Amino acid sequence: MSSEYTETVETIRYAADVVCVRADGRVLLIERGWPPHKGALALPGGHVDPGETSREAAARELAEETGVSLDPADLVMVGVYDTPGRDPRGRYVSVAYLATVPNGTTARAGDDATAVRWLPLTNPGHLAFDHAHIVAAARTLHDAPV
Repeated sequence: MSSEYTETVETIRYAADVVCVRADGRVLLIERGWPPHKGALALPGGHVDPGETSREAAARELAEETGVSLDPADLVMVGVYDTPGRDPRGRYVSVAYLATVPNGTTARAGDDATAVRWLPLTNPGHLAFDHAHIVAAARTLHDAPV
């Protein structure tokens, strides 16, 4: 191999997040039970497992962390988030999805979430990572005329 080429290897982790919105305009957030951002509010989400699509991972993580079960086909992609430094644990590429659920939908904390909250989509407050940016993009998609 020629010395004019340098190979750079960076570990990139693949994740999925869900902006779950009730018909009344409230977004489902979890309180993180683990660092980083332990105790902060965040979107449900996590790593994509081997053999799984990001859409399947999003539905699985939503169910594990909040008890809200959805068909992965009901999730609408919001976007891909890959800004370097968005996660202090290393390089993460996350695919975010929007889910719309009925007003009667209830949630309970599970897995690495210590609590769940339904907060206004228009003003969810301070969120961990770049989740406020993801929520804003999902809100635009949610509010767009069909």
